[in-house]
Amino acid sequence: MNSFDDPIEVSVVIPCLNEADTLASCLCKAHESLTAAGVRYEIVVADNGSTDGSLDIAAAGDARVVNVAERGYGAALMGGIAAARGNAIIMGDADDSYDFRTCPQFVAKLREGYDIVQGCRLPAGGGRVLPGAMPWSHRWIGNPLFSFLARQWFAAPINDIYCGLRAFTRELYDRLGLRCSGMEFATEMIVKASLNRARFAQVPITLHPDGRKAHTPHLKTMRDGWRTLRLLLMCSPLWLFLVPGFALGLIGALCYLLVFAGIQIGPATLDAHTLLFGSTFILCGFMAVAFSLIIKTFSFREGWIAPPPLLRWIFEKMNLERGLLAGGTCVLAGIGLMAWTFAQWVRVDFGNLDYSTTMRAVIPGAMLVTMGIQAIFLSFFSSSVGMWRK
Repeated sequence: MNSFDDPIEVSVVIPCLNEADTLASCLCKAHESLTAAGVRYEIVVADNGSTDGSLDIAAAGDARVVNVAERGYGAALMGGIAAARGNAIIMGDADDSYDFRTCPQFVAKLREGYDIVQGCRLPAGGGRVLPGAMPWSHRWIGNPLFSFLARQWFAAPINDIYCGLRAFTRELYDRLGLRCSGMEFATEMIVKASLNRARFAQVPITLHPDGRKAHTPHLKTMRDGWRTLRLLLMCSPLWLFLVPGFALGLIGALCYLLVFAGIQIGPATLDAHTLLFGSTFILCGFMAVAFSLIIKTFSFREGWIAPPPLLRWIFEKMNLERGLLAGGTCVLAGIGLMAWTFAQWVRVDFGNLDYSTTMRAVIPGAMLVTMGIQAIFLSFFSSSVGMWRK
């Protein structure tokens, strides 16, 4: 431990909510390992309202206590990190499931120039889970699945997205602007670090059984699993909007192709009803793609990610006037198709029309008008929030 005036290389931040059973063990292991490694450090216990004597244990364990009023795993960590004085942070839970004697390994990786060092408990990353340390659904389903999605969607080079023992630089943390106050804080960090092209390293660790006896773990499987999936989707407009949007658009285009090409599937004749379904798919796909572009643009403008050259060119060419022109063109084309249908009705003195012929114009016309109006409104919306260059 260092005096207040000593420069601090690493701050160990431990969130705490009634952890009297295990906090002393965590503090002892952290002190032991970092002192032996000659690391200049401090330990910050971010208390979230403990009433079981955890504060006294923290003080006796030569840790600085920071009281965080807002409840939540992420809120406690953000409060502790804000008060920390180190140039780098090691965060870890107070339930004694993580062995803080591995802290020097994380410090060594930071000294090599990595921005974030993630612990890995799973065998896929060289880690080890002791019997009774992790529910089977977390070990074999939830954690591997969400870690896979993080690798595929965000190119995060990690095997254990949920591991709470990790280290990162102060510079990276300040750049990420993390906001989640709950258990998804750790996932948000991985996602945003990946989007910011941070340099990752991974340290294999052993997960021990939860040492607490006074209460059960704070993690709730279904609730926190949904929050993780929600966060991954919200941070990935490609998979939430763009891919489904293109898929819906292709299905709709296929419906149009089958109708206008006169293709029959067995005894079924594809006509107006197929066009109606196809138009619905196209409109839904158009909105999904539009939302994807809006979210992407917002991310670029906020500095979360750097746009690839193609998208940068597209966004630089977009402006309100061009959006209005495109939307207006769609509206006029749709009105033209419906006007042609009205002219056919006039020709027969407002009598009966050929259903198949007229619906092949009315339905695409209505779709184009709707799509054009949506494009116009989206253009005004995008311009009003400053997403497109003027």
